Amino acid sequence: MAKLVSKTYAQALFELAVEEDKTASLLEEAVGLLGVIRTNVEFGQFMNHPKIQKEDKLEVVQNVFRDKISRELLGFLVTVIEKDRYPEIEAILEDFIASVKEHNNIGTAYVTTAIAISEQEKQDIESRLLATTRYRTIECIYDVDTSLIGGMVIKMGDRVVDSSIRTKLDKLQRELLAIQL
Repeated sequence: MAKLVSKTYAQALFELAVEEDKTASLLEEAVGLLGVIRTNVEFGQFMNHPKIQKEDKLEVVQNVFRDKISRELLGFLVTVIEKDRYPEIEAILEDFIASVKEHNNIGTAYVTTAIAISEQEKQDIESRLLATTRYRTIECIYDVDTSLIGGMVIKMGDRVVDSSIRTKLDKLQRELLAIQL
């Protein structure tokens, strides 16, 4: 249910951004707002506290963000609070950011390797992803997981390319266990 709510609100904000031709500016603001929300734990506790009146929350949001974000994003934030959907604000902003990136042909890839890789290897991965996808730009998020033993795992949206040694060993083990002697 929460995922449906976040998608619905994110879609509404996305449609507003496209209609107003402000996808780039609202994307930048949404990324900044998401960062502020994630780093200010006390603000989140205040906004999610059940005993604090909605009017007080709205007043705080108006005072804090009035001159810092656009009227469109501020109005959207007010609507989210009025509809008691603030607990889903992070998911809403994440979904909005993903929608704008998709609209602008910007792909996001999560690349996990067994060891840290060089800048040249990162450039090679990004070039290969650009050549094999429809995206004009790729944002790669790199992570190291030593349990992979070797190789890498690349996730883009709902697609996963797993060329890790751990996965190959697991597959080999399943095949060997399936053999009847």
